[in-house]
Amino acid sequence: MRITGLSRDLVNSVLALMDQGAPYVKARTASDYWLYARLFASTCPVAIVDGFVVGAVIAMRSQEDPSEIYIQDVMVHPDYRREGVAAALVGSVRARAERWGCKRIYLTSEPGNAAASGAWTSMGFVNSPGDYAVNGVSIVRGFKGPGKDRAVFELTLS
Repeated sequence: MRITGLSRDLVNSVLALMDQGAPYVKARTASDYWLYARLFASTCPVAIVDGFVVGAVIAMRSQEDPSEIYIQDVMVHPDYRREGVAAALVGSVRARAERWGCKRIYLTSEPGNAAASGAWTSMGFVNSPGDYAVNGVSIVRGFKGPGKDRAVFELTLS
């Protein structure tokens, strides 16, 4: 497996991969991924196996607090799940964050997405306290706006 930054030539492959993430990952447009490749390539790693895009992370450094990185989307092709692809991609984001001196990486997950919650905790992320729980996972009411409750996970960096 090779990890590389998102580039414009990978946009269509990443878009096709993200399209497979419903209902938890909602693909953006090709134009959005083109901009991510241009503006955030260093925090948008892509995993490639035999020339095939098998995983991608879309993440960006906070403009409000440059010591934080927000992971927007993580998607691994169904045929490559449970093979360490997500961990390798998130590890790439973590390495970049540490080089920049960031103090925190955080992400959100849909309530009820047990597979994602398990993945985040296995990578060292901690579920932030929220307003209620779903299957033992704390959920923050309205985290992404009215009616958009999310589980929030964070990884504190040294």
